[in-house]
Amino acid sequence: MTTDQIILFTLFVAVFALLLWGRFRYDLVAFSALMAGVILGVVPVDDAFSGFGHPATIVVALVLVVSAGLVRSGAVFMITRTLVDASLGLGAHIALMGGIGAVLSAFMNNVAALALLMPVDIQTARKAGRAAGLTLMPLSFATILGGMATLIGTPPNIIIASIRNEALGAPYQMFDFAPVGGLAALAGLIFVALIGWRLIPERGMQGDASEALAEYIAELTVPAESSHIGKRLGELDETAEKTDVAILGLIRDGRRRYGRAANVILEEGDALVLEATPEALDEFRAALSLDFAETERQGVLDAAGEGLEIIEVVVPRTARIAGRTAQGLGLAWRHRTILMGISRQGRRMFKHVRKTEVEPGDILLLLCPRDHGGYVTEWLGCLPLAERGLNVTADDKAWLAIGLFAAAVLAASVGLLYLPIALGLVVIGYVLTRILPIAQIYDHIEWPVVVLLGSMIPLGAALETSGGTELIAGALVGLTSGMPAWAILTVLMVVTMTLSDVLNNTATTIVAAPVGIQMARTLEVSPDPFLMAVAVAASAAFLTPIGHKNNTLILGPGGYRFGDYWRMGLPLEVLIVAVSIPAILVFWPL
Repeated sequence: MTTDQIILFTLFVAVFALLLWGRFRYDLVAFSALMAGVILGVVPVDDAFSGFGHPATIVVALVLVVSAGLVRSGAVFMITRTLVDASLGLGAHIALMGGIGAVLSAFMNNVAALALLMPVDIQTARKAGRAAGLTLMPLSFATILGGMATLIGTPPNIIIASIRNEALGAPYQMFDFAPVGGLAALAGLIFVALIGWRLIPERGMQGDASEALAEYIAELTVPAESSHIGKRLGELDETAEKTDVAILGLIRDGRRRYGRAANVILEEGDALVLEATPEALDEFRAALSLDFAETERQGVLDAAGEGLEIIEVVVPRTARIAGRTAQGLGLAWRHRTILMGISRQGRRMFKHVRKTEVEPGDILLLLCPRDHGGYVTEWLGCLPLAERGLNVTADDKAWLAIGLFAAAVLAASVGLLYLPIALGLVVIGYVLTRILPIAQIYDHIEWPVVVLLGSMIPLGAALETSGGTELIAGALVGLTSGMPAWAILTVLMVVTMTLSDVLNNTATTIVAAPVGIQMARTLEVSPDPFLMAVAVAASAAFLTPIGHKNNTLILGPGGYRFGDYWRMGLPLEVLIVAVSIPAILVFWPL
């Protein structure tokens, strides 16, 4: 080995060791390795930051923003509230949620897809009276599987398309991954729904995975020209049940109607008294196109163009609002902030929320201009709860968001637009149509991932330039000497899967994809089968909670232990290899 190769292999071993240790965050580890590579002379100074402008890095960032726009527009709420039914049996529920998660993650970031569906799954588990741990792992695996089917479904596919473009002069298109990745995903989903969930150990997992989500007494108003005017209040019960909202009653002209008022005919300006968590409240509002309790103040907030956010605060005895009402304090006109709901130890309130006297210990749900939450909290003298990322759904723009995204996917699929350009135009469209406030765009980019990609890409390029990938490929070819093609691809998949189970799949892809190309060149065959094998294997991280972020997200809410994942994950990975190898040889022959 040359000196450069020794240095680069040492850097990669150090990176992998530090990532496994977990003491330092992966972006710091990768960036430090990049800086070390520059100082040691193995990464050219001119190429040090080339990874940050690399198409793969740009596409990953844009996909995260587009995913946020699809969520905020209400497009995904529209799907889940239509399809999810708490009365389904466990297997049927897993198949349904897994199918929805897989389809969503094929067209949006799979972490975002899980983050959106996880509360729905937890609420459904609560309604059905079962532990959320029985369904969260299947949902996580389904969202990982779905990302294999398209170019933008998961970062490994984006990276591999870019590497192919650099090596062979042409990237993969949007649905080039579908024949192999789609079949693998379908087989995986069938396994998870029929067999996999039965392998999850039962030992009193956290069935209360709602994590003490506070339920609020809140009000929403029937706006002018609402399609619900003339209906009975009871006709909204079906939507309320689907979104996990309890309708407590009705306020008209400042007076509470008797009882639940289920038979009262709705009129413009009626205020519905509700009990719900913040997420359920927003979903219910989006589903029925209702207004917040103070319609005029909401109009001022919307016109400001800053975007809205929902915050939760706890009222101590010394708070300015303790013992007073939101209306009496002038919260709306002083700080453009609406009191949406009050949570008070399970007790129900029957006055207007804004006219209800706030008590110490209450938790308040506030709607305020974006980035004003800290100032409003301080002025009230309250204490903020942990950040929960409660954004306000722009429910009137769901079809517009879907249309813009679908047009971009179509344009990229037929080669009319380069994918990063198409996604960039979607982001511009979301900002111009106010689906996403411009102030929120950068909030949705996962900057540690961007830094990881931007740092690892120059290191990967340096390893290839120095001949390091050729050495690894030669070792694998030597190991598989005399074996048939399917055995060689199987070895490559197993090695890549093993790395992906313990490392970030992005880092695994950056190392494994060039090795696959070099193996193909050594064997004098097409590199496409090897790249497809790496693409599927890098995404198939099912053995540990650290191999993929989705697995990490469900660790706490599902009540899992580190060793629970392999029970369903190991047979799933074996199945993925068994399905993928024949599919690769059929659709991407050597």
